[in-house]
Amino acid sequence: MFEKKAYNNERSADYDLLKKQLTALLEDEPDVLANFANASALLAQFLRDVNWVGFYFLKEEELVLGPFQGLPACTRIPIGKGVCGTTVKNNATMRVADVHTFPGHIACDAASNSEIVVPVRANGEVVAVLDIDSPLKNRFSEEEQTELEAFVRVLENAVYAPH
Repeated sequence: MFEKKAYNNERSADYDLLKKQLTALLEDEPDVLANFANASALLAQFLRDVNWVGFYFLKEEELVLGPFQGLPACTRIPIGKGVCGTTVKNNATMRVADVHTFPGHIACDAASNSEIVVPVRANGEVVAVLDIDSPLKNRFSEEEQTELEAFVRVLENAVYAPH
């Protein structure tokens, strides 16, 4: 449906288009699982040099695997463990240039070398995380972090904001 050739390699303009596509996918769809599935598929199709894109949902004191694109992944991650669990504990995005230097990194895919994890919030509380892995070291820039956080805000507003 959305082909990579539709993007013009101008990061800001491309992310603006991506957010518009996400908004269109989420419009009038109340199902949380369907919305997160489409968000992960859209990102996987859009992003270059990534090998895993998906979500983990906070359930009690651990993260549980949600919709994703990529190889099979870790099913459960304790809060405070790995990049995803640390993101929840700190309630802040984590960008890791080399996952092999991250203390306690959980290696679900040996091909992953860098990672970014963005918290997804409802009413200010973390309810999930967006996790993206890349086989390249230092794949995710500060600018891309800002754009991915904005992408997650679109998702939060559509799924968790009162309507």
